[in-house]
Amino acid sequence: MAPRRMETKPVITCLKTLLLIYSFIFWVTGLVLLSVGLWGKLMLGPYMSLIAGSSTDAPYVLTGTGAAIVLFGLFGCFATCRGRPWMLKLYTMFLSLVFLAELIAGISGFIFRHEIKGTFLRTYSDAVLRYDGRDERSLAVDDVQRRLHCCGVYNYTSWFTSWHFPVNGIPASCCVSFSDCNGRDLRNATVAPSKVHQQGCYDLVTSFIETNMGIIAGVTFGIAFSQLIGMWLACCLSRLITANHYEMV
Repeated sequence: MAPRRMETKPVITCLKTLLLIYSFIFWVTGLVLLSVGLWGKLMLGPYMSLIAGSSTDAPYVLTGTGAAIVLFGLFGCFATCRGRPWMLKLYTMFLSLVFLAELIAGISGFIFRHEIKGTFLRTYSDAVLRYDGRDERSLAVDDVQRRLHCCGVYNYTSWFTSWHFPVNGIPASCCVSFSDCNGRDLRNATVAPSKVHQQGCYDLVTSFIETNMGIIAGVTFGIAFSQLIGMWLACCLSRLITANHYEMV
């Protein structure tokens, strides 16, 4: 029995090293998700309201998931160092829960991408209709139009039916050149089209979503299936320690 135990010691040490490295990477992933969630809540609030129609829980979900992964990663490092089979089994359970959550999130995002586009069309159309140039959604519309060099939902004519147009015309954020764009021109339905961008924002945003949703889903699935490596390492280490009655002192 002693020689057999001595033979398995290097294997257990190797598995512990690999699991520690994996747990550290897992912990870093949690920090990234936590940071993205906080950044999304602080910096992307207006854009989230345009996509979701109302206050969205996406930043909170990312923050909560990131915090949980940080805690699980720390627990995984501790469980690996202690070499307790029950801790390793608990860590495996944690990893399986994260795997299922990420798998469901990736599948849902890919399946419901068309619903996301429909929601964006409704919310962006409503934001254009009710635009006043001051509230959060109006400022988000301005920023989208400036950044993407677009105007209105499908084109600049979306603004002709807005509450803003009769008094203030098309917003200045639609202008091709701010130096050649004034309030009088923007209130004139005949002159304004020559001063503003012709392409609507909806097509640009949805094209971006369609192009990148596959990449986002692929990355999500890749991260999710990486949990299988951690689960396999933790299970193997737990079985070896149990079979050989090996514990770190």
